[in-house]
Amino acid sequence: MNKSIIKLVSLVAGVLILIPVSSALSDEVKSNSIRVGFYDVFYHSSATDISGPYVPAGVNLDVKNVKTLYFAYIRRLTPDWDLEIAAGLPPKTETVGKGPATLGSVPYNGQVISTAKWFAPTVLLNYNILGEDYKVRPYIGVGFNYTTFYDRRSTPAGDAASGGPTRISLSSSVGPAATAGLSYKPTPSLGIYASYSITRVNSHLTTDTAGVIRTSSIKFGPQALVISVGYAF
Repeated sequence: MNKSIIKLVSLVAGVLILIPVSSALSDEVKSNSIRVGFYDVFYHSSATDISGPYVPAGVNLDVKNVKTLYFAYIRRLTPDWDLEIAAGLPPKTETVGKGPATLGSVPYNGQVISTAKWFAPTVLLNYNILGEDYKVRPYIGVGFNYTTFYDRRSTPAGDAASGGPTRISLSSSVGPAATAGLSYKPTPSLGIYASYSITRVNSHLTTDTAGVIRTSSIKFGPQALVISVGYAF
């Protein structure tokens, strides 16, 4: 995992804790909260055909959807605005072959050819549409996402399709993010949240099979349904 990104997120969280809240805040309104829940991530991926030596036309990739845990820290800025730092427990994502049924005699289409884990913190500025006296409040938010990939592995099927043991690299990505959600707060300290988020994650894939280099550019297009519970303090 990228240590510099962890340090950056920790620094941002530390600065946010120091931001003063509105002077009109009542004793019952909390300025900080944490949320824990569930990410259901749907990829709308597209990729350029893999290019390089010995690759026939039409060899492409697809990505399987994943589910993982969601964690977030939220800082109340004003009665209407808050700042959210969110991330998921890094899931293992499977990449499958798309295109020819076989490469030579090796099965390809639909085969899991590689796996990778990703760490993808997102920062969102959220606007709450109704006042704080409402228990149910819709909200919308915009921000940015950083995604870095690690533990990248070619599977036996991927090695066979590539012609031998293969190393994989995926470039990191920075892109816009947006969300729309609904919150329900039965008490000032407890909340239930549901949201749907869209982010842009683009990466450049490079594979190395005994010095034979092949490449592709991938747009992951992730969209995520998030269900969570929160505690304000």
